[in-house]
Amino acid sequence: MKHIVILLIFIPVFSFGQSDIWSIYRGDQKLSGVSNIDIPDQLEIKWTFKTADVIKSSPVFGGGLIYIGCDDGSVYALNRKGEEEWKYKTETSFEAPPMYLDGLVYIGSLEGILYALDAKSGELKWSYETEGQISGSVNWAYSSDQKTKQILFGSYDFFLHSVDAKTGKLLWKYETDNYINGAAAIYENLAIFGGCDGYLHLVDVYTGKVTDTIMMGTYIASSSGIHEHYAYFGNYDGTFFKTDLKHKKITWKNEQTGSFVASPAVNEKYAIIGSQNRYVYCYDTESGDVLWKFKTLRKVESSPIIAHDKVLVSSTDGRIYVLDIETGKKLWSYEIGSPIIGTPAINHEMIVVAAQDGSVLSFTQK
Repeated sequence: MKHIVILLIFIPVFSFGQSDIWSIYRGDQKLSGVSNIDIPDQLEIKWTFKTADVIKSSPVFGGGLIYIGCDDGSVYALNRKGEEEWKYKTETSFEAPPMYLDGLVYIGSLEGILYALDAKSGELKWSYETEGQISGSVNWAYSSDQKTKQILFGSYDFFLHSVDAKTGKLLWKYETDNYINGAAAIYENLAIFGGCDGYLHLVDVYTGKVTDTIMMGTYIASSSGIHEHYAYFGNYDGTFFKTDLKHKKITWKNEQTGSFVASPAVNEKYAIIGSQNRYVYCYDTESGDVLWKFKTLRKVESSPIIAHDKVLVSSTDGRIYVLDIETGKKLWSYEIGSPIIGTPAINHEMIVVAAQDGSVLSFTQK
């Protein structure tokens, strides 16, 4: 059975003059899931591309290209026309999203290897091996000298690893009590992440030492979204949390939903996340009340994007949706017909989504 990557492309209402936006999973180091780009009201198909296997990874942009991992063991680089520029092939699958930084593409594999690839050619620059699979995205932070950069990522070996961005040399690793599925969000000099041990961990990125842990009850399978000094995330029991990172305490929690494996999109007013009970929920960031919910036809395992007055989200029902952020009303949707697990990426030219039936579809403004 053939499987696909889906790309949805639009001509921007306006451009910010940046060559690439969304070079990291969730758009920024805080994993906020927020974009400053306007999504057109209507989209139409422009072109298609095909891949060889299931896509669970999420795409990112960088250096004029689109990068995504695939279950066929390849990292693909596509240009704006949907043409393959290069492909880096390994013996295992990629489910983690890649990240573009300073001319390199970083991505972890299910074999537990972190790869650093030249973004223009796909040439391997270095690799670093862990003792467990890597399912979540990498992130980056400055080291204590505020000049050199480090790459941070979790593994099923229970460790959060930090390696030098240029060489892949281990800087430090911090041990938890179970698997780490999601990515670490960066807040000031802290790496914020949850794990299957049921704790939210706050780790100093300069030293690798824990500053605090906050018990959350059960598995945290996804990543936190940070806004100001608050972390927002859901756990596998279906509880959604707002946590104060300065005072190291839970601000509020809402237990009215299904299991969460997706990450939230968060701004000053709204925290928006999809659930395995088929709904997309919008929470008031002050009160924790549900402002609206939108029902899809199957589980929502991908993470939404807030784009000004709209919300972009996909579902395992095989559809991508654009919703009104104030009401949750559906403004536009397109039925791909195959489950979508990966999270969309957005920049001033296009939206990119990966699906599982074999094609890459591009959409331009209607």
